[in-house]
Amino acid sequence: MPAITGKEYIKRIDKLKNNVWIDGKQVTGNISEHPAFKGVMKSQAALYDLQHDKSMKDRMTYPSPLTGDPVGVSYLQAKTREDLARRRAMVQQWAKSNNGMMGRSPDYMNTVLMAFASSIEFLRGKENCFPENITKFYEYARENDLSMTHTFIDPQVNRAEYYMEDTEEPIAAKMVGKTKQGIVIKGARLLATQGGITDEILVFSAGGIFDKANGFAFSIPSNSEGLRFVCRESFAGGESAYDYPLSSRFEEMDTIVVFDNVVVPWDRVFYYDNIEVSNTFMGASSFQPFTLHQAVSRQIVKTEFVLGVVQSIIDTINISEYQHVQEKASEIIVALETMKALVIKSEVEAEIDEWGFMRPDRTTLQIAINTFPRIYPRFTEIIQQLGASGLMAIPTENAFKSSVRPDLDQYLQAKSRNAEDRVRMFRLAWDLTMSSFGTRETLYERYFFGDPIKLSSQLYFTYDKNEYVERVKKLLKEK
Repeated sequence: MPAITGKEYIKRIDKLKNNVWIDGKQVTGNISEHPAFKGVMKSQAALYDLQHDKSMKDRMTYPSPLTGDPVGVSYLQAKTREDLARRRAMVQQWAKSNNGMMGRSPDYMNTVLMAFASSIEFLRGKENCFPENITKFYEYARENDLSMTHTFIDPQVNRAEYYMEDTEEPIAAKMVGKTKQGIVIKGARLLATQGGITDEILVFSAGGIFDKANGFAFSIPSNSEGLRFVCRESFAGGESAYDYPLSSRFEEMDTIVVFDNVVVPWDRVFYYDNIEVSNTFMGASSFQPFTLHQAVSRQIVKTEFVLGVVQSIIDTINISEYQHVQEKASEIIVALETMKALVIKSEVEAEIDEWGFMRPDRTTLQIAINTFPRIYPRFTEIIQQLGASGLMAIPTENAFKSSVRPDLDQYLQAKSRNAEDRVRMFRLAWDLTMSSFGTRETLYERYFFGDPIKLSSQLYFTYDKNEYVERVKKLLKEK
């Protein structure tokens, strides 16, 4: 099956009947019709439909190496710098359809799997490692255009650096047995975004493993027996695109993943029972360079959208003459152009890795991912400072259909917009920065790739500073 359509995506997820719980109730019927998932699944379906837009086909798909059928560019294994640029163009085309609000659009997980498949030689010959299973699943996912979520975070029981779980019943997901069918997993993992609305869930260890029972990597269908997704409260405020212009469309949902003696078939196990591999594969593989390349490409589109919102506020209430307003807007412009420069630099300085694939420059992308978690909360602050009371005076769509509309038309008008359009604009700014959805977006971008402090430490220890130290030494020796 080549690249799927949106209709095929929705039909396939509905058919799975995944075990999803929200607000203490199990989702029954078609999950695509549930208020918590309806909007985002519709938006995700629109992404798949772009693959079939004649004007977009060359940007969104490429011929399958196996069949020649069109498959998603997010699965493309880069061999040249041009391939990296092609991947970026595809990511940004999808991101523009949701203005970068969908951090777990399918291209992210497709990129994760592609990076794993491009790094299988690291696993070759190592104990309890099955690189051929990764290749087979990568090809299966590519040829069937699967949607995926993932999970690699343990529950926050004890955040001490050397905490060792010692409970009779597992808390963090661990391997509790092996059968002829596969390995048996029991416990929980956080935090699967889009959990329950994808075909598959990819589960892997991100490092820091002390007990080999906690170290594994595999992928299984989302409707596997014993697997359930427990959702947080939905942040979709309602279906009205006027009242909730972002959350009604792009609320991705985050889930706790519970494994109740889930059997992972042997042909879906990538590695297990190997502490060294569990702690080193993520760093040694091309996971970080490629996923960061995808993430930064999306964040650029999101920053463009933020700038558009800020300038729309400025135009709506006519505040462009104030220098502090110009300064705030310029902060976003500087951030945008910095992120653009970094992602292009990562492509220009890309190199062929030991396995023959073109990797974007890791250090450049590490700098980008150290930058964005710090500047995105500032975007929120700028919008709040510029919008001020306007972000509170935002009556609903129904108010404009009521007998009080004349009051709203009179008192909420703006220099460049009538009252209804002004409020629509400010409700967008509110949904982006102050609603439950908006504050989740801020937290999400803060921790998208992990603890910002740890990211800084990682950059410090991996950045080559020797050349610059030698320059200092040379100067001090001169007479």
